[in-house]
Amino acid sequence: MASKQLSFKLSNRSTPIKKLPASVDLPYDATVEDAKRVIAKQAGISDYNRVGLFDPTNKQILKNRRSLLRDEQGVMSASELSVKDLGPQVAWRTVFVIEYFGPILFHVLIPLVRPYLYSIFPGPFKYISEAETPMTSVQWLLFALFHLHFLKREYETIFVHKFSANTMPARNIVRNSFFYWFFAGLLCALDIYAPGSLSARETLGLVDYAGLALWTVGEVCNWIVHQHLASLRKPGGTERGIPNCIGSNLVTSPNYMFEVLAWVGVILISRSWTVALFISLGTIYMRSWSRGKEKALRKEFGDRYKAKKYTMLPGLI
Repeated sequence: MASKQLSFKLSNRSTPIKKLPASVDLPYDATVEDAKRVIAKQAGISDYNRVGLFDPTNKQILKNRRSLLRDEQGVMSASELSVKDLGPQVAWRTVFVIEYFGPILFHVLIPLVRPYLYSIFPGPFKYISEAETPMTSVQWLLFALFHLHFLKREYETIFVHKFSANTMPARNIVRNSFFYWFFAGLLCALDIYAPGSLSARETLGLVDYAGLALWTVGEVCNWIVHQHLASLRKPGGTERGIPNCIGSNLVTSPNYMFEVLAWVGVILISRSWTVALFISLGTIYMRSWSRGKEKALRKEFGDRYKAKKYTMLPGLI
């Protein structure tokens, strides 16, 4: 007896696929990713990830690549899949590796060219006579803290994180990387390592030790949360679990809470407006992501999930 099949009419959206077949037949248990593979093969597209599938009724992209098409009510009722060419793709893991490489690069490059940079282009720093003075112990401490943070991020990206989506459009990589490369990388490095800056101090005071303690607690707890979140998803899976780790009783996204805590520590040590600007902008992004996660957890788990009033910063956000 032949197994039951699903049949869908295919229609092009904007940025159409030239050789899109009129329809596609799929197994009854086909997932979104299965459909993308079959359509890409029939249309002569080498990378199936560039095939975007949309619900023809609500026009929303089918994000969960592991979801069964038969469970998508809009698709099933219309017996149709709306298809779009998303363009060349790049793996999400690669995206994050590139993003975090920027600060590492600039926090090496600026100290290397420091004697020349602030002599030739003093700009707002105006420390020409001091340009050749060596970096202070506090500046070297900040050099270490920045590198430890972003090297940790790189390690987690490669070995810890499990991504629900395979890829993103390659054209977005410049936009995504700009935030880290410019704000955490170039801008912070220019201010922190400048001769005569507020970071150019030789001794640590009480505020500095408090900042170092905050940074250490924030980074360690952030690491613990990331390990826990990774354990909630099987390799290659897209399933979402209910977080149950340090800080998860306070906020939806404790990893963001500890991220902010660590950067507050860097602000206390550096006294730099650039670090404050970087994490303030980052908080805007994280607020949106954490609220989206809270909404998704409530929708998926219902009463099994204890709803949170604050999504990333207790009493604030």
